[in-house]
Amino acid sequence: MSKKLFILLVILMSLSLIGIIFVQSFFINNSLENEEKNFTLSVTRALSFVSRDIQDYEIRKYYGLIQPYIAENKKPDSTVIRHLYITAPDDVNDQTIIHRNTILEERFKVPSLFFEIDTDSIDISNYTSERTTDFYDRSTIDGNLGIKPSKTLVEFSNLTEIDKKAYEDSFKTLLRKVPIHKRVSILQIETLLKRKLKSEGIDLGFEFAIYDDDLATKVQTRNFEKNNAYYGIPIFIDSNNESSYRLWLDFPNRKKYLVSTILPMIVLSIVFTGVIILAFSSAIYQLIKQRKISQIKTDFINNMTHEFKTPIATINLALDAIKNPKIIADQDKVKRYLGMIKDENKRMHAQVENVLRISKLEKNELNISKERMRLHDLIEDAITHVELIVEDRKGYVKTHLEAVKSSVLANETHFTNVIVNILDNAIKYSDDEPKIDVYTENIANNIILKITDQGNGMSKQVAKRVFEKFYREHTGNVHNVKGHGLGLAYVKRIVDDHQGHISVESEKGKGSTFIIKLPLIS
Repeated sequence: MSKKLFILLVILMSLSLIGIIFVQSFFINNSLENEEKNFTLSVTRALSFVSRDIQDYEIRKYYGLIQPYIAENKKPDSTVIRHLYITAPDDVNDQTIIHRNTILEERFKVPSLFFEIDTDSIDISNYTSERTTDFYDRSTIDGNLGIKPSKTLVEFSNLTEIDKKAYEDSFKTLLRKVPIHKRVSILQIETLLKRKLKSEGIDLGFEFAIYDDDLATKVQTRNFEKNNAYYGIPIFIDSNNESSYRLWLDFPNRKKYLVSTILPMIVLSIVFTGVIILAFSSAIYQLIKQRKISQIKTDFINNMTHEFKTPIATINLALDAIKNPKIIADQDKVKRYLGMIKDENKRMHAQVENVLRISKLEKNELNISKERMRLHDLIEDAITHVELIVEDRKGYVKTHLEAVKSSVLANETHFTNVIVNILDNAIKYSDDEPKIDVYTENIANNIILKITDQGNGMSKQVAKRVFEKFYREHTGNVHNVKGHGLGLAYVKRIVDDHQGHISVESEKGKGSTFIIKLPLIS
């Protein structure tokens, strides 16, 4: 995959993820707004019912109080009879239809104690309505409507809608002067609100209060705060549809309640979005990792090709020389060339073995048997493998084996290779004569092995990745150091298999220190 295509793919995937998160956020916010609208509608509807019920209850209450008094006083203080005529022609039957509504209004003096106002008595009107529908022949009807109709339909009712409206208007006018706390109680409002809110599907704690033109009244709950009140509706509306009283309602936990209604959706949205983000991150990580591996493998193949090219060329030259009749007769030269062929073949074999060992380690196919070993013995054995090379380059390997206990459970061959690999790196990455110091010490139940050199060192960025398979510090196309990035990867896998830990401390131009910690055995 080309770099441009890779960047384009990452950008498109990122934009898609951002778009999904934006849509989810918009959907959740929109759902929350809808829930709030529905909640407001339900609360307003419940408040309207409460306001109506309180007023209806008050009118029924006072109407019930005066009814016995009116029934006892047969003689009203004054009586007024009113008539309303409506005529309609009936052309089919040659008649005139007359609708008549007769209203009898009787006024009574009622003690004001019923209404708790500062007057001795008040006038209460009792209404009785009689409705008739008369059919008159057009030939007999006169202007005074005094002729007996051919057919009469009479209906009586004790309290019509007109009567009821008249009573309500009277009560509303009279009760305006009654203090609000004497007209309705906190318990009454609370009971009605609970009932109506529950019928609307709202089971939530609330606070309420009645205000008279923004002035607090005695009718309010203890924790009510006007600034937090969100819902209000007029109460005790008079005959002119006006009222100075307003019932305010507040839900302290309204926001939590609204969020809780869509909480399952929010949780699922977060979970699914999290899964998408995780999958996206994993995909991007894998793409980047695969791209790096592809680059590393390309470098590895180039390095391997370069390192195999020299021994193969050396072997071919040696074979060509041996074929020369002048050379083949010289046994010393033949032996020398055969030795060169053997050494180069051995070097290629060792490189192939390194690759195979790493592959087997990753597949857990490499059988590493362990036994009790003294780490100091393994160190001494490893030093013997490199001391001739160090001496040839006028360098040294000094040991400072200060650990009192050095018994560990280890595989002799593989752990010796670990130490040899680290020493070999110290030699290869020292431009001048290699100067290497080996230290051991005991810390708690562990033994610490430190191998310090004074070579080229490495940057912190390189030190973090030095144990990765195929990783080598880039030096352009100059292959001045043999290797293919497998030595330290092999070292880490073997140390990990021995339940140990390896790390490196290094500074560019000042050398490196490899630190291995292994558990001791008793």
